[in-house]
Amino acid sequence: MVDISCMAEFHVHRLQPKHLNLIRSISEHGQLSLAAQELALTQPAASRMLGEIERYVGSPIFVRTPKGMEPTAVGSALARRAQNVLEEMREAAREVEAIQRGLTGKVRIGAVTGGAVGYVVPAIRALKAEASTVDIHVDVAPSGEMIRDLLSGQYDFVLGRIPSGIDARQFHVDGATMEEVEIVVHRSHPLVNVDRLNISDMAHFPWVMQAPGTPLRQAVENVFIEEGAPIPRNIVNTTSLLVMIAMLASSNAIAPMSREVADLLCRQTPVGDLTTLKLDTPIEVTPYHLITLSGKRLSPIAARLRELLLSRFLSRGR
Repeated sequence: MVDISCMAEFHVHRLQPKHLNLIRSISEHGQLSLAAQELALTQPAASRMLGEIERYVGSPIFVRTPKGMEPTAVGSALARRAQNVLEEMREAAREVEAIQRGLTGKVRIGAVTGGAVGYVVPAIRALKAEASTVDIHVDVAPSGEMIRDLLSGQYDFVLGRIPSGIDARQFHVDGATMEEVEIVVHRSHPLVNVDRLNISDMAHFPWVMQAPGTPLRQAVENVFIEEGAPIPRNIVNTTSLLVMIAMLASSNAIAPMSREVADLLCRQTPVGDLTTLKLDTPIEVTPYHLITLSGKRLSPIAARLRELLLSRFLSRGR
């Protein structure tokens, strides 16, 4: 005696992507005519294909009702599985395409804080849309550290500045974007409602900012010097954005940040009830660049991320 269940299982395995697509489409639309239209089939062709599926499976897949075509228990199971299988096949196709185009592997980059938020994150989103499995490492650090690690081969490229004393001829440099600084405080800060603040109005408050000698710190100190105001003495030095946020949330501290970071924390995705002060003197940091080691051969995935980042960097840096 023939085992019918084994025969049914064998025939189910003969289902092809076109069959799964038809099952999915009928289940979604509830009408054979709409499914045929979606799949660019004539209705008779779709009807013949449905009959073929039911022969393979050995039982009805859909029943016709006054409301349209409703899946049987077998049809519901197949429709659910079809959706999963088709998505896996699409993901497999994307992965194969990524491998064939070289869009797989690992890429490691460094960036200053504003550049990471304003340019690196959007470029990563675009790359992940093309190759979701790529392994990306991003470090946010002072330019001096990043250039040292770029020279030692730890980075594919960096978004930063070439420190003084370093031979710039070692690098391929693209673009130049001026980093604008905003002053961030908690919304309860005494200066929040004051219009057109002078830098001297802030001197006696506690500050939290990057260490002496960093470009952003120098830009802030230069404004104090140019305005003839005393440089704040109560300063916590840190490169950690989390420490800055915690200090601002729990005190009357003031923190200078790049405009991209201030936008993120105060306007796009408000964090810790922070806001910016209205300063009458703009603060600008020396430009930063997209820097690659001269002669370095980038992997296809690193080259693609660099291309995506550079297009944004040049268009917004003009």
